[in-house]
Amino acid sequence: MKSQDPPIELLQPIINLLNKGKLQQALTDSNAMLKQFPNSVILCNIAGASNAGLMQFDAAIESYKNALKIMPNYADAYYNMAIILNDHNDPEAAIESYKQAIKIKPDFAESYINMGIILKDKGDPEAAINSFKQALKIKPNFAEAQYNLGTTYHNVGQINNAIEYYSKAIAVKNDYPAAHNNLGQILLEFGKLDNAIKHFEWAISFKSDFSEAHNNLGAAYQQLRQFDESIKCYKKAVMINPSYAQALNNLGIVYQTLGDKNSAINYYKEAISIKEDFASAHRSLSGLKKYTKIDKQVEKMEFLLCNEKLNQAEKVYLCFALAKVYDDLGKHEELFEFLHEGNRLRKLELNFSVDKYYDNYSFFKNLFNSSVVLKSHPLIHKESSLRPIFIVGMPRSGTSLVEQIIASHPKVYGAGELDTLTQIINNLLKDNLTLSKDNLSEVFLSIRKNYIESLSKLSVSEKIITDKWPLNFQYIGFILKSFPNAKIIHLKRDNMAVCWSIYKHYFSDEGNGWAYNIDDITDFYQLYLELMDYWHKLYPDQIYDVHYENLTSDQEKETRKLLKYCELDWDKSCMNFQENKRVVMTASASQVRKKMYQGSSEDWRKYEVHLQGLLKNVESLKTNS
Repeated sequence: MKSQDPPIELLQPIINLLNKGKLQQALTDSNAMLKQFPNSVILCNIAGASNAGLMQFDAAIESYKNALKIMPNYADAYYNMAIILNDHNDPEAAIESYKQAIKIKPDFAESYINMGIILKDKGDPEAAINSFKQALKIKPNFAEAQYNLGTTYHNVGQINNAIEYYSKAIAVKNDYPAAHNNLGQILLEFGKLDNAIKHFEWAISFKSDFSEAHNNLGAAYQQLRQFDESIKCYKKAVMINPSYAQALNNLGIVYQTLGDKNSAINYYKEAISIKEDFASAHRSLSGLKKYTKIDKQVEKMEFLLCNEKLNQAEKVYLCFALAKVYDDLGKHEELFEFLHEGNRLRKLELNFSVDKYYDNYSFFKNLFNSSVVLKSHPLIHKESSLRPIFIVGMPRSGTSLVEQIIASHPKVYGAGELDTLTQIINNLLKDNLTLSKDNLSEVFLSIRKNYIESLSKLSVSEKIITDKWPLNFQYIGFILKSFPNAKIIHLKRDNMAVCWSIYKHYFSDEGNGWAYNIDDITDFYQLYLELMDYWHKLYPDQIYDVHYENLTSDQEKETRKLLKYCELDWDKSCMNFQENKRVVMTASASQVRKKMYQGSSEDWRKYEVHLQGLLKNVESLKTNS
């Protein structure tokens, strides 16, 4: 049937109403005119669009079907009807409608785009990618297709492809805030902070009320330790969207890092009030407050944990939070019930095996025992004004406390946990590095150069910088070869105290996959003891041991010895380390802002009846100290 449309001079006023958003009037006028021109495809289309805008989905679909009765090969009607069907929660029918539109009009790129988005949302990334690529065959510079390819690849973890298509979308259409934001997120994840910031700023420049981009910009500044800027960005995100729970949670994290406990608690609580199932906020809050029997948060967390829709990570957060609750309440049976379950789930989540550490440590021992290393010439290097102090040991052994003491000296900057050395060495190992007389000096010089460059980016006035990444104990040989005059402080603490503290603690760093199982902890601890014994024998008098219990029992004596080893003059501020307002970005932040106290290494004895398995393992450790 041929469409019989009214003259344009009659249609134009209705079209103008539709374009101005006066939908009810446009619908009324189009329905009235349809009585005079019942076979008008254009009027049916206007009625469909008006009904859709008024959320009258069934009526909209009926209008488009009427248009198709008049003109069965009307691709736009199928396309418009597909949009309504998808909005009406019928994605399968929407896909079929898009296919009909494409069958009639094979170069209908927009149909391929919208169909791809539905397929992506349905969890069929391969079909979605094919659909987007079909759109690009029709329109090679179709920014929306490139962007959606980027998001699909991003979702399935094909990061290089995601970067490629986000970049292409931006090249075609620079004013594409979502593409800038998503590309910035990837760069942020990979630590390319300067470029990430540029893209977040572009996103905001094109869309000033883009709350997610403000939040992401805050995260980038947070990683750069520019906390004032970070707070401004998070607060801007919340000002735009007061219900933005993630930004509120991020404010809690920053204020906790800065030592502002009250502000941190308030922001965590606000985030939870908006999003009651915000499991990570519950866990963060649990570390800052003391629970009572009447605390309503406890009941909320227990109720949440019964929710079958929780993912594994959320269950882990809640289990560790509830373990803290019952520790505060003195209910040890419940404490260990949640603690064991949280650790069990976290181990499953990380899929950890201690085998890689056996392999790495054997490699390190063989490497530094080899004649190539033993007979290597002293490192010829350019002197640097920056002097690092490496503080190493097992996590929870007191490394944060020692750094806080040293960083309270006016000549020292406490950089906290820098994973720089780990990244540099892991990159060398990934490249299947073979050390020989020809490249040995080159390798150590490369480590030195890259590490010093990373310290210079901190842009601080102090020339002595502490690096408190505990697991750098693995790389002591690399440190001493790359930094011949390096200061290495090794923390030693009661074995049981360390292992218990690790087991009851949630580590946000996925690199500590050994920390969630009693056998894994003690296996790793044994490897640590053996490797430290090896380094001590290989490099006698080049590693300074600090015994945590001695430090807490005779603070001034041990502090004086520590500063002397670091070639620092005595400064009484190191005795009042708790007054130091420096940023502490570790789980021990709250402890290092308290005065030193004795007895913490005996804390595990309160739970001894529940720790027999761990105690047996620890007692079987082979030590040489």
